[in-house]
Amino acid sequence: MKLSPLTAAVVVKDLKKAKKFYTAKLGLKVIEDFGHWVTVGQPRTGMRIHLCETSPREKGNTGICFFADAPLEKAYQTLKKKGVKFSVPPKKQAWGVECRFLDIDRNEYWLMGK
Repeated sequence: MKLSPLTAAVVVKDLKKAKKFYTAKLGLKVIEDFGHWVTVGQPRTGMRIHLCETSPREKGNTGICFFADAPLEKAYQTLKKKGVKFSVPPKKQAWGVECRFLDIDRNEYWLMGK
């Protein structure tokens, strides 16, 4: 099983201004626009940034999301067996299946999969 970096979240003061900066100035494309967050990125590379007008971000939440190349439940079980601690077990959401894990400093990362 491999984990690939998928996205990072960036907390912004003004979502409309941030969207304009990342698209007009940096040349990123709008991938999703949910109103309360906008995802921009480069479809060619798979790089994505979630622009969130949320402040402050939850304590410890890095905003970084990994994608598992295996079904999420299998990735979850594999990582648990290796001693990885999870703050949120796998849960089906409208956008897919996710869970959250902690590094050795208790920084929280998102993990998504099939």
